[in-house]
Amino acid sequence: MAGLIKREDVEAVRERARIDEIVSAHVTLKPAGVGSLKGLCPFHDERSPSFHVRPGVGRYHCFGCGEGGDVISFVQKVDGMSFTEAVEYLADRVGVQLRYEDSRGGSATPARREEPGRRQRLLEANRVAQEFYASQLFSPGEAAAGRKFLAERSFDRADAEKFGVGYAPTGWDSLSRHLQGKGFTQAELVAAGLVSQGQRGVYDRFRGRLVWPIRDTTGAVVGFGARRLYEDDQGPKYLNTPETTLYKKSQVLYGIDLAKKAIAQSKRVVVVEGYTDVMAAHLSGVEVAVATCGTAFGPDHAKIVRRLLGDYTAGGGLQLSSGQSLGGEVIFTFDGDAAGQKAAMRAFGEDQRFHAQTFVAVEPSGMDPCDLRMAKGPQAVKALVDGRVPLFEFVIRTTLAGFDLDTVEGRVGALRSSAPLVAGIRDRAMQLGYSRSLARWIGIDTEEVRREVSRAATAPGPVQRRGAQQERGPARPATGEQPAAPSMPMPDPRDPVARTERMALVTVLQYPQHVPPVFDELGEDAFGVPAWRAVHAAVRAAGGVAAGRTMAGGAWVEAVSDQAPETVAGLVDELAVAPLPEDREAVIGRFVADVVRALQDLGLTRRIADAKSRLQRLDPNGDADAYRDAFAELLKLEAERRTLRENV
Repeated sequence: MAGLIKREDVEAVRERARIDEIVSAHVTLKPAGVGSLKGLCPFHDERSPSFHVRPGVGRYHCFGCGEGGDVISFVQKVDGMSFTEAVEYLADRVGVQLRYEDSRGGSATPARREEPGRRQRLLEANRVAQEFYASQLFSPGEAAAGRKFLAERSFDRADAEKFGVGYAPTGWDSLSRHLQGKGFTQAELVAAGLVSQGQRGVYDRFRGRLVWPIRDTTGAVVGFGARRLYEDDQGPKYLNTPETTLYKKSQVLYGIDLAKKAIAQSKRVVVVEGYTDVMAAHLSGVEVAVATCGTAFGPDHAKIVRRLLGDYTAGGGLQLSSGQSLGGEVIFTFDGDAAGQKAAMRAFGEDQRFHAQTFVAVEPSGMDPCDLRMAKGPQAVKALVDGRVPLFEFVIRTTLAGFDLDTVEGRVGALRSSAPLVAGIRDRAMQLGYSRSLARWIGIDTEEVRREVSRAATAPGPVQRRGAQQERGPARPATGEQPAAPSMPMPDPRDPVARTERMALVTVLQYPQHVPPVFDELGEDAFGVPAWRAVHAAVRAAGGVAAGRTMAGGAWVEAVSDQAPETVAGLVDELAVAPLPEDREAVIGRFVADVVRALQDLGLTRRIADAKSRLQRLDPNGDADAYRDAFAELLKLEAERRTLRENV
């Protein structure tokens, strides 16, 4: 990455990427009045649609769960991307060439990491390759070995089609000839990792193998994983796409495109070890299963999972939505052998990257999910996941298994080996709980265990170096909870004054072109409700409706949002998509004017009440001048209100 994306390029992406088109790929939207659409929220389960989109202002908001934002934040949330990833994804879709500037404030680089359109060409090459492989699997001929492999694992044609499984012919150039016939160049095929370069030229990378497409969170094919089928194949059992601009094995998870929605809704992810395990898990009802692709589960995988779980931390570059809490479950499945135990120990280090609870599911006889489904049926796979045990417990008990706890030497050795593991647990309450459990498992006094854990915590061991505090900055509170996000009290929705003030802000954000200029003359005390007063202050800071009339709807709302404090930033999105009781184009101007007039009336009524109160507190005989001025002010305000009401 060259640095930060230039702000004007981000704005260009926001302007060109139509939010209704992006959202429609995930949500069925139906008209909800002029300029408004609604559907079932993709972020929580609901039966009645409360998810609203206003293309004119480029915003969405769910009135059920509170999620809201612009087209970029929608892609971030629904596809588990970072801000930069979401902007780059949308830029590719709408043809915006992004420029990056040095993070130290230097000038912008002249172009993206790739020339414009190249990424889309490589993605398209992968898509066409996947279609080619899939068509070969059930064509007459040599693919029988691939079909047999699937059938022996209880997968039928529908299962193969669901996961896009295909077959790579044994010919040296079957795929490359097909793709070049579709207009792709040899250089593009090399760049996509579909062909390899040899002394005699290029040849298909995958030959005589069963092939699984590996997709990113958006569903785009970024690479492939291929399984050896024939004994004379001298290559590795599994062969993956090499590192390319699209495919980085440390940053992809097989099945994430199918699992992402279920992960986001259930706050649970199951990490299995292979492609067939993912298939078996999904077909057994465990639709949150994913797998790494030829590498151990690492930091970049953890980032993807955290974003989909909503497992956000201050150091993770993401913010909690209003009312959202940390949590969820990450469940690792490993073989019961030594290699599986070693993998669990690696996962223990990655656990420190999660606020979710982390578990291990190991089948006692050592069967993986694919074997388990074949031997005992889908319910056995679900039972395996449901029978998970906490990762901390699994790792500590695995460590203890290497010692003879019937001897003093064994107990001391077990304590010294497992104390650093307990010391590495970031949650103080959990650490204390496992100290007590460790004392019970070993048969040693609890205080002795706590002292050893404290000593381990101060020694720079490998667990500490993996610890959350060193990777994420400041320590969390001792309770293990995040500080509550600042919020502003909301008014009673039945309060007529609050409703009028709210509706005025809705019209200002959605239809600034129809708001009378008098709105910008209102002072900072024009709104009585604190939340609405804060939003009004953001409107004024953004230049008022005079500025709003010169901007496109999305740019205007973005300008107000930029000026809003954190406590009300979400309210701007909510107001920007809120349904209006009247939004027919022919009469919207009159409706907006009436709402602003009602707001003016409220303000004058409030000021009249204040003037009357002030007049009552004055003694006409004690300070005649002050009394006369106060009385004149009262008459003036009443005259203004009378004129306002007469001009309806």
